[in-house]
Amino acid sequence: MIKKYIIERKSWILLFLFMQLFILFISYLDSTISLKSVLYIVFLLMIIFFIFVIIRYNKETKFYKSLEGWENSLDLTSIANAESPFEKMIEQRIINQTKLLKQEASQNRIALEQEKDELLSWIHEVKTPLTAMHLIIERLDDEVIKAQLTYEWLRIHLLLDQQLHQKRIPFMENDLYIENVALEPLIFKEIKALQSWCMQKGIGFEVELEAAEVLSDAKWLAFIMRQLLTNAVKYSDSSDIIIQSYRQNDQTMIKVKDFGRGIDPKDLPRIFDKGFTSTTAHQDNASTGMGLYLAKKAAETLLIDIKVESKLGEGTTVTLTFPKKNEFVRITSM
Repeated sequence: MIKKYIIERKSWILLFLFMQLFILFISYLDSTISLKSVLYIVFLLMIIFFIFVIIRYNKETKFYKSLEGWENSLDLTSIANAESPFEKMIEQRIINQTKLLKQEASQNRIALEQEKDELLSWIHEVKTPLTAMHLIIERLDDEVIKAQLTYEWLRIHLLLDQQLHQKRIPFMENDLYIENVALEPLIFKEIKALQSWCMQKGIGFEVELEAAEVLSDAKWLAFIMRQLLTNAVKYSDSSDIIIQSYRQNDQTMIKVKDFGRGIDPKDLPRIFDKGFTSTTAHQDNASTGMGLYLAKKAAETLLIDIKVESKLGEGTTVTLTFPKKNEFVRITSM
């Protein structure tokens, strides 16, 4: 701010310095004027000028400094009272701009809410014919066609589920119910949903649940597990997926380990980025790059830490570390 103030007042400062030099120059040319006396006067004027600049700096920058707080929050009460005519002119423009910005923000929120409600309504409507389609598929006699149709049905179902949760995540804090969640029924329900796909790929599950329950939100935890299991099944063939739960350092851990193709080391830092798909199989059009991104966003709200370890060609291990009980005070107070 000091540097900016000096630049702003550069012409005035240069004018003052020029005037002092001009006085010295005149005294040098005119022998009747004592140069010593002039130097003394110039010295005093310089001191007075610097004191004046310091006083004016605090007074003149007070209003502009307060604008930084307004920029972040659009809070007009954070702006200092305008004193000079130019400051009052700027203040009026800021008040008008703030009103416009708040009005636009309000309109955008209403539009986004309406869009979200319409999309959620559409997704719920689509689920009805999807359920009917699944019942029809179940009655088919041809096992090959039945398996193919079930797989395609499952893909549509999972994509709709992702879209549904993507729209809900920004408002997730309003939809939380923290309780002791039994892990066995939750995990087995998600495995059962993927059963036809797993049978088609020759994938089995080994489930070892030393920790029987965890403190979390059942619905959102199921969504996170769904994304992890879907990824594990998608990138595995003819191998088992191991799911373990245990206690460590007074925290519950859930580990999902597959023996699929693994993740390239250069991709690991980016796997939770929105829309990111593997560079090793970039031609995979079935991948949306949203599953792990949404799982990470949901986990952050639930204070769950997600750690991924992987070796290319050997498999991937995802570890969920749940927070300690006292840390949930932060969630329940939201």
